[in-house]
Amino acid sequence: MKEPQEKPRVALAGEDGNAFAIIGRVSKALRKAGADKEYIDQYHAEAMSGDYDNLLCVTMKYVGVC
Repeated sequence: MKEPQEKPRVALAGEDGNAFAIIGRVSKALRKAGADKEYIDQYHAEAMSGDYDNLLCVTMKYVGVC
């Protein structure tokens, strides 16, 4: 599993309440930062394992949110 050397920064303004848009934006940022499919799949699994608050917490674990 290859994770990015640095956490990519992702702007989530305007994505309020749209979980699929957040997951898509974070996945794209992780891919651009050099993460492999396994690492991104791990993010997906963790992000979708709970409610919206869980999604936000997991997202902040994987990327810097601005």
